[in-house]
Amino acid sequence: MFDNILHQPVITRLKADIASGSLAPALLFSGPRYGGKGTAALELARVLGCEAPAPGAWNCGCPGCIRHRNLVSSDLLLLGRRRFYEEISASAEAFLRNPENAGGRMLFIRSVRKLLARFNPVLWEEDPKLGKIRSLVGALEEGLSDFEESPVPRERSAAEKHCKGIIEKAVKLETGGMGEYVPVSQIRRAAYWSRLAPLGRHKCMVIENAEQMQEGAKNSLLKILEEPPPRVTIVLTSSRSASLLPTVLSRLRDYRFVKRGAKEEEEVVVRIFRETGSFQSIETYLESFLPVGGEILYPLGAYFVASAAAEAVRELQKQRKDIPPLLADLGRFAAPIAESAGIGRPAPDLGTAAGKTLQTAERFEIPGLLSRFFLQISSLISAWLRSGGSPEKTVWSDLWRRELQRAAADADSFNIAAPMVLERLLEALKTGMIA
Repeated sequence: MFDNILHQPVITRLKADIASGSLAPALLFSGPRYGGKGTAALELARVLGCEAPAPGAWNCGCPGCIRHRNLVSSDLLLLGRRRFYEEISASAEAFLRNPENAGGRMLFIRSVRKLLARFNPVLWEEDPKLGKIRSLVGALEEGLSDFEESPVPRERSAAEKHCKGIIEKAVKLETGGMGEYVPVSQIRRAAYWSRLAPLGRHKCMVIENAEQMQEGAKNSLLKILEEPPPRVTIVLTSSRSASLLPTVLSRLRDYRFVKRGAKEEEEVVVRIFRETGSFQSIETYLESFLPVGGEILYPLGAYFVASAAAEAVRELQKQRKDIPPLLADLGRFAAPIAESAGIGRPAPDLGTAAGKTLQTAERFEIPGLLSRFFLQISSLISAWLRSGGSPEKTVWSDLWRRELQRAAADADSFNIAAPMVLERLLEALKTGMIA
């Protein structure tokens, strides 16, 4: 058991607790991103649901293990926002390197099912968004079913076409159906599910990135943890466990995952994705599948910042007002970063700035790309703040962070399209900088 979790000492403790029968009903897998917390939670669900006389063997072929490996067990409930596009794309590439390898095929299937599991009817019953997502879920399920049932294409081009179709459907579902935070309605439905008897040996509820829950959802989760149902294990994963309610933390047994070294992370990439070569980290490997990576998003963020500052200067000049030294300093800091990357000088107006940003980032159609862009802008503002100068920089950096958070909420919580989000953000920043 847990043979797929590499270089995590905490697994030894977890296996000992399982063997001794002392596993707590509610667990927290905490630690850095890409540390294997989600994978460990799924493997724990398989082990607890194993129907063999001596449960937990890695290659167990019992019905419970087969259902869990395929992520189709009715005794598993998956919740929580996370990135899916990169893992699905990397898994597709692993499959395409050797289409006849059953492991690569299963890796791709599981990566897609991790997304589909978030749309379990148990969680979406009577949800207002159900009508919108039903067709998206159906299209992806149909595409994945065809992939599973079809013989492996002999030509790579045919296999690529099949995978591409599934990935495109997954992008539409992730973009159209996934919110940034787990809503209270889903936690309430999960609570109802947890009190039903398991169809197999044991039930497991996994909430990934548990810190990303609505306030009401956190309180509803606390009610489940106060009286955990029998034959149910609840696993929360988090890379920011300090953001969880203290009352929630007090009811969880923490298993701390560590940051693996570069060589260890490289081994994980090789073992899981059958990739060869040298990689900085699991994160950078997965991000290499994005159409626009950090090497473009950071200077694009600098262009965005410089364009907003330039527009604020133009507005002040129209009003015949003095240009604040901070405004000029911000422009001088950001503009060279964008120019040296070949993105160009600040835009002549906000419409041009928004349009070029959208074009360079392929309209932010890949799920999560807009949020990453905002993080890159935040990093650039932090770098500007560290570059020294007036203490008043802190006030301006607070303005940028506040407006970036508002823009992220517009995109993630209110599902406002990227063009409108960028236009609103640019206008708000211009107004704030000349106030």
